[in-house]
Amino acid sequence: MLRFFKSSLPAQLLALLLLVLALRLPLLWLGLPVTAAELRALLVGERVHGGAMPYRDLYDGTAPLAAAFFASLDAVLSRPVWLYRIVALLLLLAQALRLNLVFNRYDVHPERGYIAALTYLLIGSVSTDLDALSPLLLGHTFVVFALSALLPTSREGYDNRRLFRAGFLIGVGALCYLPLSLFVLVGLFAVVIFAANSFRSSLLLLCGFFFPYAAVATFFFYTGALPGFAQFHLQPGLTDLIASGLPAGLQLRLLIVPGLVLALALLRALGTSLGLVFQIKFRQLMLVWLAVAFATAAVERGGAAGVLVLLLPPLAYFSLFLWQRSRRPLLLELGLLLILNAAVVLRFRAHVPRLESLLHMPAESRFGLLPDPRYATLRGQTLLILGPDDRAYFYNRPATPYLDWNLSQIDFGHLTEYAAVVRVAEKMGTVPPAYLLDQSNQVPRLKQLLPAVFGPYEPTSTLNLYRRRP
Repeated sequence: MLRFFKSSLPAQLLALLLLVLALRLPLLWLGLPVTAAELRALLVGERVHGGAMPYRDLYDGTAPLAAAFFASLDAVLSRPVWLYRIVALLLLLAQALRLNLVFNRYDVHPERGYIAALTYLLIGSVSTDLDALSPLLLGHTFVVFALSALLPTSREGYDNRRLFRAGFLIGVGALCYLPLSLFVLVGLFAVVIFAANSFRSSLLLLCGFFFPYAAVATFFFYTGALPGFAQFHLQPGLTDLIASGLPAGLQLRLLIVPGLVLALALLRALGTSLGLVFQIKFRQLMLVWLAVAFATAAVERGGAAGVLVLLLPPLAYFSLFLWQRSRRPLLLELGLLLILNAAVVLRFRAHVPRLESLLHMPAESRFGLLPDPRYATLRGQTLLILGPDDRAYFYNRPATPYLDWNLSQIDFGHLTEYAAVVRVAEKMGTVPPAYLLDQSNQVPRLKQLLPAVFGPYEPTSTLNLYRRRP
């Protein structure tokens, strides 16, 4: 199989696509529970598509381009979970094939073919975390596409437009997932090792990086959302993000296979001498990429949804050295088959009896979100949840800007201040939600502070659920 994919003919590409679809589609067909990050994306997309302006009419820290993308998907179909899964698969395929194309076009390794894309997609299928669409997966696609714009600076006669485009793509990726802004360090390092006039080239790269932020800030300024953009997205910085919901222990065990492959590939790569100066510099660039990927993953302590995708580009590159020609080709074939089998076993372990307990690795699907059975009869209603548990939104619609409870503490955590009380009254709107789910015991106090707004809400037979009188 390894020898087959070392060719770059169309037949190999078709075989690669069929292999990946055979590996990933069965679980998508059987169905995977909605994750916490997916539910938030669905809610944000629904609200933005409904006319809410992010950061002005929505208390949520989702990056602006990710929110706009989720709204565009909601415009295609209401709460399109299956569409999210298809888009996630297409994004991962686009990243793998684009990276493979760059490796082949720029001769970063003496051997060509689809080995890099094969490794990228096999390791990316180890966990179902990358089956879900996330801002990180979306933004990482732009970062991967920025790589090719950095490499032509190694030629004589630098094209300034390419440097600007590289910074622009990294900036667009950061507007999908803020911690990806760290990848501007990769761009600056590429400029230092490739460009002759590194200072001027660095300025071009930084101008490209800040340009999308300037455009977005201008748009939010004229729509009155600029203060909220700074308060809800930029000020929380790199900490107030939606985690995948997987336990840290399970995430570490899922990284055993990628980590082992990466370690072996690094050992083989660092022990291999390269003939071309460009190839040596590119290897240095990918080492910096790996370091920045670890730093980006550490921002959310490795708990970001789709965090594995950060390691895939350097892993795919260094794996080229792992699978290069050897005196023992049979051993390499066996290694690739072991990775394929590991991906199959880890991916489908929930559907094989006793395999989860044998591996001591519960399936990721067991940590997905399911509708809260206590509110099963509550469907198709406008709702405000005063608390961190969003599951009641599965079959209901948020009707106020208070989507992220942590950010909503700007108002509900300061009810002793007159300005916060006024803001709550304004945000409830002229048509308050039909139901309130009070997880934080806020309603009694709110009734005292705002009797005209919260007075009509009466408790129902369901615990902590209030219904507004007609």
